[in-house]
Amino acid sequence: MECLYSFLGFLLLAARLPLDATKQFHEVLSNERTSSYMREHNHLNGWSSDENDWNEELYPVWKRGDPRWKMSWKGGHMQVNLTSDSPALVGSNITFTVKLVFPRCQKEDADGNIVYEKNCRNDTGPSPDPYVYNWTAWTEDGDWGNGTNQRHHVFPDGRPFPHHHGWRKMNFVYMFHTLGQYFQKLGRCSANVSVNTTNMTLGPQLMEVTVYRRHRWSYVPMAKVKTVYVVTDQIPLFVDMSQKNDRNLSDETFLRGLPITFNVLIHDPSHFLNESAIQYKWNFGDGTGLFASNNHTLNHTYVLNGTYSFNLTVQAAVPGPCPSPTPRPPKPTRSSLPAGDNPLELWETPDENCQINRYGYFKATITIVDGILEVNIIQMTDVQIPPPQPDNSLMDFVVSCQGTIPKEVCTVISDPTCQIAQDTFCNPVDVGDMCLLTVRRAFNGSGTYCMNLTLGDDVSLALTSTLVSVPGRGPGSPSRMVNGVLVSVGSLAILVAVIAFLVYKKHKEYKPVEDSTGIKDKGLNAFLNHAKAKFFSGSREKDPLLKNSPGNL
Repeated sequence: MECLYSFLGFLLLAARLPLDATKQFHEVLSNERTSSYMREHNHLNGWSSDENDWNEELYPVWKRGDPRWKMSWKGGHMQVNLTSDSPALVGSNITFTVKLVFPRCQKEDADGNIVYEKNCRNDTGPSPDPYVYNWTAWTEDGDWGNGTNQRHHVFPDGRPFPHHHGWRKMNFVYMFHTLGQYFQKLGRCSANVSVNTTNMTLGPQLMEVTVYRRHRWSYVPMAKVKTVYVVTDQIPLFVDMSQKNDRNLSDETFLRGLPITFNVLIHDPSHFLNESAIQYKWNFGDGTGLFASNNHTLNHTYVLNGTYSFNLTVQAAVPGPCPSPTPRPPKPTRSSLPAGDNPLELWETPDENCQINRYGYFKATITIVDGILEVNIIQMTDVQIPPPQPDNSLMDFVVSCQGTIPKEVCTVISDPTCQIAQDTFCNPVDVGDMCLLTVRRAFNGSGTYCMNLTLGDDVSLALTSTLVSVPGRGPGSPSRMVNGVLVSVGSLAILVAVIAFLVYKKHKEYKPVEDSTGIKDKGLNAFLNHAKAKFFSGSREKDPLLKNSPGNL
């Protein structure tokens, strides 16, 4: 009896061996198994079920923690970056990009080989062999590319490599895996895959990528990487808000009495909405009502200080699933008029190209405060200096402004083309209740100069620009720039600027205002760059450079 039990156990073990020996894709590419329901209801065109068998002979499988991972690449640690252009509106395409980051001093050459960069030193020192991996030599020495043996020209599921132009120079195999399905691709140091999201479940999903490299007549696992992407039925969008004289674009605090530009940035990298009619409905929260337009940009001015709730709704008609057939009463005929009988028939099947409305929403809390609204140079005067006269010329600029009282003034003096800055200087300002002051600046000899002048407080910056003509002073003297001083018109007291560099460092870096033509990048970068807005971005000069004539304003 004991022998019988042993024999039965042997049979059970033998029956189980094929199951253990053959792995399926979901066992290799993911730690979790996707249900059949999820796989069937998220069918991706061109992708395969992860229940297919995996060729472990050509593509060995290493578990996490296996010491072989540390030796899978020669000369250092290989990094793999996986990104996507998520979020994606359902029905659009989402693109995933994988990039290999080689160890220091390594790169891929034109033939797909990995070589050491010339004149580059790493921790291991110079290598006598210029190649990290010379796959071209392997091809020439063996039968990799001559077509005599196709056994190793296959993916893990046994499908042959596509023999398109340049395929022999592609030495990496990328396995993309999501929603219980996989897509395999041959590539070089980067690869990308675009997937249509029509059949995808809404919400966050996981994309996993496994990378193999070629090694003679088999493949070596390189790395595994994953990222979360989002499929949504709401239009992904952001609103960029900018205003002339606003000091900080990221705090959603703006100035009363000046128009705010609202620019809607729709995230649509696959251009899914290019042919859609898009409507924008604006509510600024100040009692002015609801505005509807087809323009993604709108200006609005708040006339009272306070806090307001801004709301935007975007509507677009996009291709979508057609509705189920709807029953309708048939046309009466002589043969269909029995008493008390009123049958129904189905609507004719609608065209496949149906459209549905998709919506996107944006909300923001906007704070309106007082600030410096305008600055003007109302007079320029050449300061007469008693003998002996230095070569440096002093000029007084009488400046007025509207709005709140400024706390600082900054000037940038540059060459006549306004390209090369010669002197940047900032001063604190104390002018009392009336916004009127005189700014004295020194110019290094006679000639024409470009000058930007900015008045600022905690929430605003107002700028004006002009050209300055400085008369000659006679023979030249040592070339240097004298720091300027401020003269209050009310008291005519001279405030001496001490340690100009330290004073300047206490304030934000001053930059001449550039006339921005608008945001060009309306993709995902616009979402990220909004939080890193430049100090003067979105401002406009009152007096454009090279427009004013030299002399008195």
